[in-house]
Amino acid sequence: MNRARLEELYHTTIRSQLLSDLELNNIMEVPKISKIVLNVGSKDAVADSKVLQIAADVLAKISGQAPVRTLAKKSIAGFKLREGVAIGTMVTLRGRKMYEFLDRLINLALPRVRDFQGVSTKFDGRGNYNLGIKEWIIFPEIEYSVGDKVYGLNITIQTSAKSDKHGFELLKKFGMPFRKA
Repeated sequence: MNRARLEELYHTTIRSQLLSDLELNNIMEVPKISKIVLNVGSKDAVADSKVLQIAADVLAKISGQAPVRTLAKKSIAGFKLREGVAIGTMVTLRGRKMYEFLDRLINLALPRVRDFQGVSTKFDGRGNYNLGIKEWIIFPEIEYSVGDKVYGLNITIQTSAKSDKHGFELLKKFGMPFRKA
């Protein structure tokens, strides 16, 4: 089976470079990307269920697979939110689709952001990376006329890295455009 372009790059060059750069003893210690989660949440979804359908359609176009609706875990009266009400959609990408999405994100979508200076270098403490995108229309699959509002998108890249430094080096090798310090 054919591999995605970034997956092939990882197996041929990035993995061996990381092994020497991070001074690891075993090839199995080299960090890798385990999954990417795309998440869209909307406060408007409580009042109007069509909002979630639009978000689900957009996520399906961006990711190439059907999204799952996320439900409220508990009721919050101040937000007029009941437990069990659908408030967002999410997609978990693994394998080939994960690498294809990462390729599109780094090489097509992020350069389309207006006044782009690079993405933040903040990691979560365990080598995983979260990226918030204000407008989902930066992806070339989405037409500007989709829906009456444009929603944000949260992208979580989960890695097998033991530290933030290892996770940063992994994403840097893939070409993630980090902000200059």
